[in-house]
Amino acid sequence: MKPWIQLSSADLAAQLPAGEDQEVHFPEALVETVLADYTTPGQTVLDPFAGFGTTLVTAQRMGRRAIGVELLPDRVALIRHRLSGHDDVEVINGDARKLSTLVHGPVDLCLTSPPYMDAVDHPENPLNAYETLDGDYATYLDELGAVFEQVAQLLRPGGHAVVNVANMRVDDRVTTLAWDVGRVVSAHLVLRQESFLCWDRQPEWLTGDYCLVFQRDAADTCG
Repeated sequence: MKPWIQLSSADLAAQLPAGEDQEVHFPEALVETVLADYTTPGQTVLDPFAGFGTTLVTAQRMGRRAIGVELLPDRVALIRHRLSGHDDVEVINGDARKLSTLVHGPVDLCLTSPPYMDAVDHPENPLNAYETLDGDYATYLDELGAVFEQVAQLLRPGGHAVVNVANMRVDDRVTTLAWDVGRVVSAHLVLRQESFLCWDRQPEWLTGDYCLVFQRDAADTCG
């Protein structure tokens, strides 16, 4: 993948389903680039944090099989509506922290953007869809690491995981979320590359947007 990718905020806005949070910054153009670089038609793509289904919809359009896990039932319904009539995409209502009980591998690529958390006074728990007040940054990172441990087991040897994650500013303090997520995922997969996402209009709260590219060792046949 290129060391930088140019993205358009206008293109993203045009793709947002009605009522979607404008802070979402995971456009189809990014998914297209990643899928073209790391998969071929017919291969299987996994998104354990499916959200509004951007990965799944784009994968289907590009001739890939896709599996998505999403915690919120209303978003599952939205994704299924967007994919109506396509039986090469599986959408599962479930908790990514239980990924290995929900999805059977192997998959060729995991492409996702996990729910974000800053390290500054953030009581809402991202992994509970921000609906509970038991958020703790260290616990959040540990649980994300456990999700990607399961991703590593589901990937075929040599398969890739690409994670879109950003560093962000809250109250004049920067949370280095990209670096922290990179650290916990690197405990289970090999970090191969980082690619900087260049927005024409970058949100003020975002200090740096990245795709981190990981790989399961081709010689690793365990899991």
